[in-house]
Amino acid sequence: MFKINEYFDSKVVSIAFQTERLPATVGVMAPGAYEFGTDAPETVQVVSGALTIRQPGESEWRTYREGERFQVPGKAKFGVQVEVETAYLCLYG
Repeated sequence: MFKINEYFDSKVVSIAFQTERLPATVGVMAPGAYEFGTDAPETVQVVSGALTIRQPGESEWRTYREGERFQVPGKAKFGVQVEVETAYLCLYG
């Protein structure tokens, strides 16, 4: 069954589901600055728009655009900046 998640006053909304192999979410983010924490490692693919990410322990930001992906380790926090409404797919594990 699907689970809807809302964060940051509904500026980030995702739907959780189970793929054939891994749990996943597909979601959208409104423009803004956010910090997320992970339990498990995550692979995030930008579906449309762009996400600017600061990886755990790093000071530099890197922008990922439509079709690009990045990984975040488990048990970590990472920063996200969003300039335009952006859609993403996240795989956990």
